[in-house]
Amino acid sequence: MSQIFHRHTNVYSRLSLLAVLVFLGFLGGVLALFNLSGYNTNQDVVVEQPIQFSHAHHVGGMGIDCRYCHTSVEEAAFAGIPPTKTCMNCHSQIWTGAPILEPVRASFRDNRPLQWTRVHDLPDFVYFNHSIHVKQGVGCATCHGPVDRMPLMRQEATLQMSWCLDCHRNPEKYVRPRDQVFNMAWQPPADNPNQGVELVKAYKIASVNQLTSCSTCHR
Repeated sequence: MSQIFHRHTNVYSRLSLLAVLVFLGFLGGVLALFNLSGYNTNQDVVVEQPIQFSHAHHVGGMGIDCRYCHTSVEEAAFAGIPPTKTCMNCHSQIWTGAPILEPVRASFRDNRPLQWTRVHDLPDFVYFNHSIHVKQGVGCATCHGPVDRMPLMRQEATLQMSWCLDCHRNPEKYVRPRDQVFNMAWQPPADNPNQGVELVKAYKIASVNQLTSCSTCHR
């Protein structure tokens, strides 16, 4: 009986299987890179706002404390977006005719709030509470980055679950004294490398098992 398949068929079959595996590995790598890319996470993407508000000017230049605008950050889950009246506390006195501030003046004049677009917008299935993080010594810059050097606000971190878990698994790397939470220039003291461990104990921060439990963030 004559041979049905060419004698090189086995080689071709093996090469085909290898090619499929290589392609699947390549595809998996592409998907992994896309998952981490700013296109997917919005990391480092500047979001268009109704007015070009500069944190670099107001926080870094003028030294305005975060709590002046984000008034509920110490007591509530949501840090709060300032009403136009907060802006007008200053801008009824300075830059009163600046064209760039006309949307602010119009908002105040017409009693219509500015429609700010959230930069750090977590999915609805994620529970996050600003007040508990502030209470436990997590600084604003830890999550939001060097806001005092941002002319336009952007998302500093990926906000992906792996990023959150890194902090929840190693809180001693990120906590700081409570009186330094709103200090953008704070750095861990070089003369006390164990300060983080001490603060975790002093603030009675929950165990890693509790911090990484699904129900902690998904309720």
